[in-house]
Amino acid sequence: MSLNDPQWGKRGRSGPPDLDEIWRNVNRRLNELLGRREPDEGGAGEPPRSGFPFGGAGLLVALVLIVWLASGFYIVDEGRRGVVTRFGKYTETTSPGPRWHLPYPIEAVDVIDFSKIKTVEIHGNTPASRSARGLLLVTDDENITDALFAVQYRLKDSKDYVFNTKNPDDVLVQVASTAISEVVGRSQMDFVLYEGRGEIAKKTETLMQEMLDRYGTGIQIQSVSLQDSQPPEQVRPAFDDAVKASQDRERQKNEGQSYANDIVPRARGLASRLLQEADGYNARVVQEAEGNASRFKQVLVEYNKAPAVTRERLYLDMMQAVLGSTSKVLVDQKGGNSLLYLPLDQLLKQSQPAAAPPAAGADASRAAAPPPEASVTLDPARAREMPRNRERGDSR
Repeated sequence: MSLNDPQWGKRGRSGPPDLDEIWRNVNRRLNELLGRREPDEGGAGEPPRSGFPFGGAGLLVALVLIVWLASGFYIVDEGRRGVVTRFGKYTETTSPGPRWHLPYPIEAVDVIDFSKIKTVEIHGNTPASRSARGLLLVTDDENITDALFAVQYRLKDSKDYVFNTKNPDDVLVQVASTAISEVVGRSQMDFVLYEGRGEIAKKTETLMQEMLDRYGTGIQIQSVSLQDSQPPEQVRPAFDDAVKASQDRERQKNEGQSYANDIVPRARGLASRLLQEADGYNARVVQEAEGNASRFKQVLVEYNKAPAVTRERLYLDMMQAVLGSTSKVLVDQKGGNSLLYLPLDQLLKQSQPAAAPPAAGADASRAAAPPPEASVTLDPARAREMPRNRERGDSR
């Protein structure tokens, strides 16, 4: 059927369409679909015939009702939960599987994912940051650090997550910022930047979970990690200088400790050796003194018995000890020779070493050997008279 057909409201090939004719054609089409007969042009039509008790309108209503009821079917996947509300009020939480609820606007369902672990970053103006939001933290020693934290969490209670807070994710960010500020505010700057990252993350996780449970957000914290922590960009050069000075101080302390570890044991060993040598010298001197005293007492006993003999014996022993290691020249006074010959050249040769030894050996030999002395040995008779003369002189 062309658009110029008079049945579509065209009057000839020109002119606007007839709206009444178009409306009659539409009604005719609907009557055909609903089983109604169109009235004849000359009179009233026959009553409508339909297989449905209420006619076409009832069938349409039934179809709409079926579609509306079918819209209440839904499937909850594994690891998810369905939160059903009736006129905005919580009704129940459904487990995984095919489910049905009264369709909108009576009931509504929100399917919450429990298995997925979400991650949110709480960061400052660090190089790793990609957001305009900053988090500058003040430490206990009144320094400022710019930190990047990552928080991993999942849902543990669907009802609390949906109804207790308006925007649980924003609440999580605010709670994380508060907990991090409190934990870092109790720590020193060096502890935050270096050795204390793990401990700070653990304390932050504990404090965050306590605050989230207090607010009833239905969120379970899985982990908190301090990914980056740096001083602000404005004071970075000064902070680097301070860090370098601290490193130099530690290096010098380590060098001093290493030197002390090397020199102290050696000094203690030397002191111990000197103490042992002193103890040995003390024992030797005491023993020698005790021996000399014992010998003197023995000589004193003999001297009291025979003073003259003892004095002569002591004199002879002393002369033997003194003259035993010297070169001697014997002169015979009774021979009557007016010319005495002293072999000085032989005495000098005996005093010098046979060959030139090394310098150290020469010094040792000079120190050990006494200087040569030429002594005249008296005859025995005269030597025996000398103690007697001294005794008589003492008695006078």
